[in-house]
Amino acid sequence: MIKKTIFVTATNTNVGKTFATLLLLEEFSKKGYKVGAFKPIETGVKEEPEDAKKLLEKSKKLNPAFKNITIEEIAPITFELPAAPFVAKKNTKIDFEKIKKCFEKIKNICDIVIIEGAGGLLVPVENNFFMIDFINFFNATALLVTHNKLGCINDTLLSLNLLNQRQIKYLWCINNITDEKTFSIVSLPYYKNKFKNIYCLQKNIQALTYSLLFN
Repeated sequence: MIKKTIFVTATNTNVGKTFATLLLLEEFSKKGYKVGAFKPIETGVKEEPEDAKKLLEKSKKLNPAFKNITIEEIAPITFELPAAPFVAKKNTKIDFEKIKKCFEKIKNICDIVIIEGAGGLLVPVENNFFMIDFINFFNATALLVTHNKLGCINDTLLSLNLLNQRQIKYLWCINNITDEKTFSIVSLPYYKNKFKNIYCLQKNIQALTYSLLFN
């Protein structure tokens, strides 16, 4: 059976990482895999981590082994301030050992773990550790989610350029969250010219999950 870790990142915040993670969990589960989600750091948490709550609920629904997994194990590091972890943590240090320990527990009950990052690739976690560094930390394949609004080409190419520079294995996809007709006129022509494969979360989820498994 395939064992896979996928790190879902995006061109920025509020682009669709949680949406993509939930969709991937559903699709991989349909294919017969034991799935689960993990979110190492969540900021903007007042009472409970909202994103992690959604991920835990979905994981419990799809994988009975999550019965006794807690919200603290899905999201081991949380901060109240809605900011980059480096800022939100204030004078504390990120407990990477705690993150690793919780991840290993999740990994042991899954065939496929979907990890949701926070913000974009260069969101600072510690002084010399950025969100992109979690991809190698977890030995994961990256999935970059990009928006389809005006400016998406620039945002996509900047992120892909960084992933290429770091020699990180990745796929990327478009979250059609706005006017698809406008996107097809102002942005899609360039993508078709530049890239051999273009994945849309809403339309190409089956092909995307297959590529993530075997890329």
